[in-house]
Amino acid sequence: MLESKRMEELASKVVVVGAGGHAKVCIELLRSMGQQVSYCVGASGGPSRCLDVPVLQGDEHLQRMRQRGASRAFIAIGVNATRHRLANEVLHLGYELVNAISPHAVVSPSAILGTGVAVMANAVVNADTRIGNVAIINTGATVDHDCVLADAVHVGPRCGIAGGVRIGAFSFLGIGCSVIPDITLGASVKVGAGAVVVGDIPDSVTAVGVPAKAIGSPITGNCVT
Repeated sequence: MLESKRMEELASKVVVVGAGGHAKVCIELLRSMGQQVSYCVGASGGPSRCLDVPVLQGDEHLQRMRQRGASRAFIAIGVNATRHRLANEVLHLGYELVNAISPHAVVSPSAILGTGVAVMANAVVNADTRIGNVAIINTGATVDHDCVLADAVHVGPRCGIAGGVRIGAFSFLGIGCSVIPDITLGASVKVGAGAVVVGDIPDSVTAVGVPAKAIGSPITGNCVT
C-alpha cells in the first residue's frame, strides 16, 4: 500500500533532466505553473542538488525512476542536439514530456506548441505560429504571427522574430538578435547575439553582425544579406 502511494506521488511530479543553470530556471518555471519537481537527473560527477531539488547522477536513473512510477519529464538542457536526444530517450522509456510555460508569457490561443517546450517569462508567441518539440523561447523573446519553428530550436532572450519566419531544426538565435518578416533560416543555423537577419540563411551557417553575414563565406544573391 505504501509503495503504491509512493508510485502515485512520483507519477504526479515532474522529473527534470538536467542540473545546470538552465535547469534552475526551468524548475522555477514549472513551479510557477503549480507543478512539483521530484528529482533532477544530471551528469555523473555533477552537483548533488539543483536549487533545493536532489540530483540523481547518471542517465541510468531515468529508467530506474520510470520503474518506480515516474511518468512525466522535462528536458532542461540548453544544447539543442543533446536536448533532442534526451527527449527521444525519455519518450522511449515511456515518459510523457510536459511543457513549461511561464504564467507571465503570452501565448496566442491559435498558436500550436509541441511537447517539451519552454516558454520563459515575458516571452510572446503570436497568432498561428507553430513551435516544434523541445523548443526554447527564452526570456522576453517575441515570435510573431505565422512563424514556423522546427524541433529543438532555441530562441535566445530578447530576440525579436517577425511574422512569417521559418526556422529549421536545431537552430540557435543568440541573445537580442532580430529577424525581419518572411525570412527562412535553415537547420542548425547559429545567429550571433545582437545580429539583424535580413536575408535567408542556409543550413549549418553561422551568421553575425548588422546586417547578419555568414562567417567566412561570401554574400551571394539573397543569402544572409
